[in-house]
Amino acid sequence: MAWRKVGFLGELRPDGVTGVDLDGTPVALYRIDGAVYATHGICTHALAFLTEGFVEDGKVECPLHQGVFDIRSGKALCAPLTQDIKTFAVKVEDGA
Repeated sequence: MAWRKVGFLGELRPDGVTGVDLDGTPVALYRIDGAVYATHGICTHALAFLTEGFVEDGKVECPLHQGVFDIRSGKALCAPLTQDIKTFAVKVEDGA
């Protein structure tokens, strides 16, 4: 796997979500308790952008139908979600 630089740590809001485009794929970046996580940026249920969702306690809530995903694992945690979201490995190096 080749690592790709997508931004700088200082650009990520603590306990928030920031969207980036990685070669046409929307990716959601989260900074939670000092760690950075990445998931696919679109809800598997209704094609909503997770960057417009609500982040709390390591979870992101879809802005359309309030389905909740675990940010660390991508697991769909409640209805109406039935499919997990893809997660991506993240490495922070020299503030990037």
